[in-house]
Amino acid sequence: MPASFHEVRFPLALSYGSRGGPERRTEIVTLGSGDEERNALWRHSRRAYNAGPALRRAEDIALLLAFFEERRGPLYGFRWRDTFDHASCALGRQPAATDQPIGTGDGSTTVFQLAKTYGAAFAPYVRPIVKPVAGSVRVAVNGAELPASGFTVDPTTGRVTLATAPAAGAAVTAGFLFDVPVRFATDRIEIDHQAVLAGVLADIPILELRR
Repeated sequence: MPASFHEVRFPLALSYGSRGGPERRTEIVTLGSGDEERNALWRHSRRAYNAGPALRRAEDIALLLAFFEERRGPLYGFRWRDTFDHASCALGRQPAATDQPIGTGDGSTTVFQLAKTYGAAFAPYVRPIVKPVAGSVRVAVNGAELPASGFTVDPTTGRVTLATAPAAGAAVTAGFLFDVPVRFATDRIEIDHQAVLAGVLADIPILELRR
């Protein structure tokens, strides 16, 4: 992430109740025969959220406005907790060191990027994880969990550095919690206090930052 990023999480109270998820960009061309050609324009999906549905009280609005102003609108990125996808494991479980493959040893490499794999049978998608939660990362080599002294984690990039290079062919895995790097997708926030209290939701668009 660039220097214009604040390592602070959007208030969790306002994440719960938000809407959003991953977006893909696909080019679809219909040929004269009626057949289709489809091309993926993005290698990685990009997540978009709307924090507006979580605004229910005047205190929520004040909290949002303070956070927005401190970030200078979309100028500074920040961390976002996706309430349905923020762990290496299934919802309701605790991360384990064997949750996700992050690399294979070659006898010399010690740095591995955290990642989360979606799907398995046909075309698994590997998503780089760049904002792990400090203190949540567990690492294993060939199924044996490493002690805390056996590795370090950069919580701003998601890179794991092992104290000893794994042997050639050794499976390196990890478990973790993570946030999504995002920014506000607007320079302007307009909230009708009475409308919010009446259940009319404001739009507070938030967009994932890509490296």
